[in-house]
Amino acid sequence: MNDLQFSRHRRLRSTATIRSLVRENHLRTDDLIYPLFVVEGEGVRNEVSSMPGVYHLSIDNLRAEMDEVVQLGIKSVLLFGVPDEKDECGTQAYHEHGIVQVATRFIKEHFPEVVVIADTCLCEYTSHGHCGVIENGNVKNDPSLELLVKTAVSQAQAGADIIAPSNMMDGFVAAIRAGLDEAGFEDIPVMSYAVKYASAFYGPFREAAESTPQFGDRKSYQMDPANRLEAMREAESDVAEGADFLIVKPGMPYLDIVRDVKNNFNLPVVIYNVSGEYSMVKAAAQNGWIDERGIVMEMLTGMKRAGAYLIITYHAKDAARWLKEQ
Repeated sequence: MNDLQFSRHRRLRSTATIRSLVRENHLRTDDLIYPLFVVEGEGVRNEVSSMPGVYHLSIDNLRAEMDEVVQLGIKSVLLFGVPDEKDECGTQAYHEHGIVQVATRFIKEHFPEVVVIADTCLCEYTSHGHCGVIENGNVKNDPSLELLVKTAVSQAQAGADIIAPSNMMDGFVAAIRAGLDEAGFEDIPVMSYAVKYASAFYGPFREAAESTPQFGDRKSYQMDPANRLEAMREAESDVAEGADFLIVKPGMPYLDIVRDVKNNFNLPVVIYNVSGEYSMVKAAAQNGWIDERGIVMEMLTGMKRAGAYLIITYHAKDAARWLKEQ
């Protein structure tokens, strides 16, 4: 044994303090973006059955939720709207008094320091549940861009700090950037869902957003989970079109893509820790099969390690509490 030569890596793991000193990646509350589902009506605070701890909230119940968000130190929220009325063209997405527009004005009035990110899509607002205009059973790209621009401009007029288009139409960043600039919103950033896969992990979200397609699927405009190089082409296009952030969605199954995007593009990378990932953890924790806190913090730290600057996550409030306790 005296002749053995080997490295003693454990020296840097011997105590909690030393491990903290040499830790390479750190999860912070500032890294977290909390999604909210706002609905019309009054007195609504209904838990989404497949997403324990996530609620449909009417505007009158939004204040208490935002009080908690701010108290926990979370600085950014992502707004999804669930309207009472839907039509073929998703009119409520770009209506001056649409639910996201109303919620945005409310938050900016009462919590001006909070960054409001508006999800810019049509699927929650269309009667068919697709992210664009339907003609002859197909989602048409260019006519959809016109409605997405109207939605983005309406959201900016309501006070949104960041526009986050999630529709995956070709040219959506270019169209929205031009529309915002023309409307005088040159300083509003675009947080593009640049790399969005056609994923089975979105199931619980579709319940929360009431956005399940009424026919077919979204595989003609969202990406094939088997593809990696395609993600680079998508991200490259969005960078060229003027995106300010690049989102990779979903999170855990696509950490390799997060690292690729981080290595290839000099923009902040955002990862979306989606509903299916959240619901699996919650279900396992409720059955006593896992340590929820340990699992969540490890997952989110892994996302930072993969290269994410920011994390959109339904775990944000819990993670913020746990970070305060450290």
